[in-house]
Formats: sequence, C-alpha cells, structure tokens
Amino acid sequence: MSALLEPPIRQEFVYAAPPPAGVTVERTLSRWQRVSQHALWRKALILLSLALLWEGAARWTQNDLLLPSFLQTAQAFIGGIASGELLTRTAASLVVLLQGYAVGVLAAFVLTLLAVSSRIGRDLLETLTAMLNPLPAIALLPLALLWFGLGRASLIFVIVHSVMWPLALNTYAGFQGVPETLRMAGRNYGLNGLRLVLHILVPGALPSIVSGLKIGWAFAWRTLIAAELVFGTTSGQGGLGWYIFQNRNELYTDKVFAGLAAVIVIGLLVENIGFRSLERVTLKRWGMQR
Repeated sequence: MSALLEPPIRQEFVYAAPPPAGVTVERTLSRWQRVSQHALWRKALILLSLALLWEGAARWTQNDLLLPSFLQTAQAFIGGIASGELLTRTAASLVVLLQGYAVGVLAAFVLTLLAVSSRIGRDLLETLTAMLNPLPAIALLPLALLWFGLGRASLIFVIVHSVMWPLALNTYAGFQGVPETLRMAGRNYGLNGLRLVLHILVPGALPSIVSGLKIGWAFAWRTLIAAELVFGTTSGQGGLGWYIFQNRNELYTDKVFAGLAAVIVIGLLVENIGFRSLERVTLKRWGMQR
C-alpha cells in the first residue's frame, strides 16, 4: 500500500550537445600529427607522391617508348613476378651480391684489425685506401675478366673491391674515435689484443661500423647491376642487370622500368628492414642513437 502512495520516479534525459567545431578540428589535427610522426606513413606518402608525379609526367609526354606510365610499369612488374622471370633474375643477383659482400666485409675487418694492431698495418691501410678507394669498381671489370673469365668470380671480385675500402675506412675511423678511458678500462680488466677489439673497440665504434656496412651495401648493389649490364650473364644465368639490358635491346621499356623498380624495392627493403632492425637491436637499444 505504501508503495502505491510513493510518487513516481522521474526520469530525466540529459541532452549532450556535440563538441564545438573548434574541438573537432583540434582532435583531427592531433590525430593527423600522431600519424605524421610515424616514419612509415611519411615515407609511404612520399612514395605515393612520386608515383603520382611519374604518372602525370608519362601522360604529359604520351610516349610509352621513352617513359612508360607508373601503371604500365606496375603491370610489367607484377607480370614479371607472376611469370617467375623477375624473381629468378633477382635471386641470381642476390646470391652473387651476398657472396661478394660477405668476402668484402671479412677482408675489411681483417685489414682494420691489422691497422689497430701495428703501425705497419696502419700504414698499409692508409696507403691502400688512398690508392684503391677512389678507383671505381666497374673500372676493374676488364681486369677481372682477364683474371677470372666470364663468370661469377669476376662479379665477386668487383663487389669485394666496392665493399672493402669504405667499410675499412669507416671502421678504422670508429676505432680511432673510441675514448681512451674505455681503452684503459678494458686494459684494467685484462683485455688486450683481439679481446680488447671485440669487447671495447667494436661496441664503441658500432655507429661507424653500421654506417660503413650501409655504404658498402649500396656500393656493392650498384656495382653488381652495372657489371651485369656490361657483360650480362654469369654461368648461364643472368641477373637483374642483364634483365634490364635485354629488355632495353628489345625495346620493352616498361620491363626496363620494372627491373629498375626491383632494384629500388630491394634497396628499400634492405634499408628499412635489414639495417633498421640491426640499428634497433644494437644502437638504439644501447642508447647510442636516437
């Protein structure tokens, strides 16, 4: 009975007004700023802008033989991957590249170890780099053909030359930049010789070493493509350079651009996945790079 005499409960509906237009704009701007701060999105925007400029320039020239459009190149690139030809050529180039790059890195570190171990090694490094570093690797190709013949060994020879000297110079400069206090701390712990190099000099010079590895990779990649453009196949199997050269002779300009796009894509992947991962687990993790 008492429940019937109680007044009914009033339900109030509160109308929530939409946020002012200025607040909405500020939120949109803040979201855009967060997106723009991500390096991946910025680079993707740059690549999209370049693709649009390329498409516009191709449509303006209206000459597929001289400048195929971005869409035509993309079709040729996808077609080359679907047929397997572009993948086969790329794999052939990468196998030779990795072999020459590994030998060049090993030779550069051996030469640098000799330079930090003795005065004779230092004089040897300074003399050889002054003589051979300015010499283009592709200029040694005729000599490589005389010594090793038309095959993979000639390519590996010029790749080793292109990798060895910039990496040795960067590594030696990094070793020279290690503070003396770190060297003394290592000696106090009983480190000398190779142990001092591995535990003190290499970690202290790691930014210079990584920079040298990146420069050596770029030199090796472009040297390989140029060498394949000059004398083509290696052991009956041509690489990306030969793919570009062959399609240029047959006037398939879209395939030529597809081959160049493959070179660029591999460079972007190595830089943004390979070396960025190496920097993230070493330099950034140890506080040596922002």
